[in-house]
Amino acid sequence: RALDAIPEAVVIVDAAGEQRYANAAAGVLASARHGDALVAAAVQELVGEALAGERGQRHLDLYGPPRRHLVVTATPLFAGDVLDGALVRVGDETERQRVDLMRRDFVANVSHELKTPVGALSLLSEAIEDEDDPDVVARLQARFVDEIDRLARTIEDLLELSRIEGEAVLELEPVDVAAVVADAVARVEQAAEQRNSHVQVRVPLGMQIEADRRQLASAIANLLDNALKYSDPGSVVDVRALVEDDHAVIAVRDHGIGIPGKDLERVFERFYRVDTARSRQTGGTGLGLSIVRHVVANHGGDVEVESRLGEGTTFSLRLPGVLAPGVIDPLEVAS
Repeated sequence: RALDAIPEAVVIVDAAGEQRYANAAAGVLASARHGDALVAAAVQELVGEALAGERGQRHLDLYGPPRRHLVVTATPLFAGDVLDGALVRVGDETERQRVDLMRRDFVANVSHELKTPVGALSLLSEAIEDEDDPDVVARLQARFVDEIDRLARTIEDLLELSRIEGEAVLELEPVDVAAVVADAVARVEQAAEQRNSHVQVRVPLGMQIEADRRQLASAIANLLDNALKYSDPGSVVDVRALVEDDHAVIAVRDHGIGIPGKDLERVFERFYRVDTARSRQTGGTGLGLSIVRHVVANHGGDVEVESRLGEGTTFSLRLPGVLAPGVIDPLEVAS
């Protein structure tokens, strides 16, 4: 039957409350080991209301595991003017609720992230207008430019994240890993020069994978940018690539401050910053690692992070689709 193809549980009872029909999803729900008593109680209560001619609805939070949010609805069924039974629907709203919560959090975070530089720009513009000392004006103008740059970076990262999340189909093609890494290094070259830091990259010669070149370059560039920001000036950031268990592994290692263990699980969240003060000082938007996570997920891969406080952090991308492992001897692409 058509109703067996839908994920929502559907039950039809007659005027006496006896079950006439239950679709496949209702059978699965009835056999669930957790929350079945709560669902049964809600269904019984709502059927009573529906057989009295009233439509009813209940929201149930089942704490599992896994946690689920169900919506139970009962509607009276009539044959002409005669009450003939009731239709009960049980829908799983867990995913929709999760997405709604993420959307609200995202909007709140974006509002906060944009409000901060906009507020700073407003104050700086007023200060510049009221200041007569040329030296002070010059310093205020420099800060004004910094805040504009910060706002621009936040907007750019938001657009990049939105684009990557919205790309249902990847533009997969054979990608030379050395070339795409070199592209990513070029994107952070200015930042490295400003910090007197160096990026050392070694990949197997001729190593190729099937990937979306633009997305992969974006992910690696974000890892490099993050590594440079959280390393001391004059530091070296290492990029290595190899083939391991039929997966391409691209690792970016810094020798910076490291990440506390309690923060490792959250570093890929949007706007999450391990060191808020330092991130603000270096111009971090808190979106770079979220972009990395989505790129890797789009490719069916994983991203791993290892870190020791005071010693540094290594982010490793594990991607399927190896086309050629390359030669064993590494080729230095950039330094």
